[in-house]
Amino acid sequence: MKDTEFSFGDAMIPQQRILETAERLRPEIRNMANAVSEGYEGDLASLCLLDDRLMLGQVRQVIGKNLQLKPVYLVVVGIGGSNLGTIAVQEAVLGKLYNQLTASTRVLYADTVDSDGINNIITLVKPVLEREGNIVLNVISKSGTTTETIANAEVLIDLLRRHKKDYKNCISVTSDKDSELWNIAVREGFNVLEIPKKVGGRYSVFSPVSLFPLGLLGINIERLLDGAKSMKEACIDTNIEKNPAAISAAIRYLHYEGGKNISDLFLFANDLESLGKWCRQLMAESLGKEFNKKGKTVNIGITPVISIGSTDLHSMAQLYLGGPYDKFTTFLSVENSNSHINVPTLKGYSKLVYGIQGKSLESIMSAIVEGTKAAFRKGRRPFMDVKLPCKSEYFIGQFLQFKMIEAIYLGNLLDVNPFDQPNVESYKEETRKILHKNDTIYGKKPLDPSPENN
Repeated sequence: MKDTEFSFGDAMIPQQRILETAERLRPEIRNMANAVSEGYEGDLASLCLLDDRLMLGQVRQVIGKNLQLKPVYLVVVGIGGSNLGTIAVQEAVLGKLYNQLTASTRVLYADTVDSDGINNIITLVKPVLEREGNIVLNVISKSGTTTETIANAEVLIDLLRRHKKDYKNCISVTSDKDSELWNIAVREGFNVLEIPKKVGGRYSVFSPVSLFPLGLLGINIERLLDGAKSMKEACIDTNIEKNPAAISAAIRYLHYEGGKNISDLFLFANDLESLGKWCRQLMAESLGKEFNKKGKTVNIGITPVISIGSTDLHSMAQLYLGGPYDKFTTFLSVENSNSHINVPTLKGYSKLVYGIQGKSLESIMSAIVEGTKAAFRKGRRPFMDVKLPCKSEYFIGQFLQFKMIEAIYLGNLLDVNPFDQPNVESYKEETRKILHKNDTIYGKKPLDPSPENN
């Protein structure tokens, strides 16, 4: 089967200008190529995950221990980079309706502190525990102090503790080594998996953050990594014309410089919606910066949005085709679906829509994709086109790696650090101040961090 295809012919920028801009990335391309030799100490640490056999072996070991429990549910407790990649791969490969279609381990995600949402999770898993069945809890926080994650984790750990004597066997913690969460997990006897310190949350999809829960659900994590490896090689190619991440970054940068500060990822496959949300975080956190690398205030960034085809053609296309010229679009489609359905030939129905009877839904979607691109060309709306051969682990791995390297190249062109997120920390600090202030007002004292209280 052929690899992921990239088409840049409708970017509406002269090829020479694209190549000249991409040439500026040559030093960063060399850095990418040398990243593995630096190990986990450099900013490009996420690239080392692809060849870390020791890490993969540790993940496999914890997966094996948890599979022995035959869990009815896996509950992933994390937010942002701690769960978006997992959801993206799970839904792309297994489908949005996986829980309704499977008889094996189902998956639930506890991210934000929405009491109704967490109560729904409790309502689902509590009967399993009452029947003496098993659930697996995967608590993920790189810092080990993420407010939403720790709050949800404490609620669910307490639920487990009240229903199972051996509840500790059902809990796995993924965090930086020696974080407060890590230390509690070791003390309590939970399973622990390490996130390398230099691997940021939005670049952690090929780390234990996602590999453990995905592997537990039966996804082939080795093939996911294989796809990423193949794309990494393509994206560090010094032949710039054959380097899809360098070309894509150059095009996005040039359009941004020309006033197109909105990037729309238009996904023509319903199960890829969460892949779009993962891409949204990657671009927003990597490129939306107050300061550049020299410390100068720049307030720079490309605003990422996602659209679902063909659904959003009936809600957003009027704006995209008739509104301001402030967007650059990426169309992402899938060549081969997992299933094949034909529209039947029903007597009397042919007059409703001509040309669809007897055709496959795939061919109809393909016509919609091509029709949309034709409308964009007619309206002088620039876009690039990415086509996945299918929604397998290998090709999803390719796309994830492409987007991460593209983000790093874009950060280089925009002269911002694509690995930090200092402004995100401000809301966390203010939240902690408010919580601490409320405790002081109501005369509460912080619990002693002893085993009895954790």
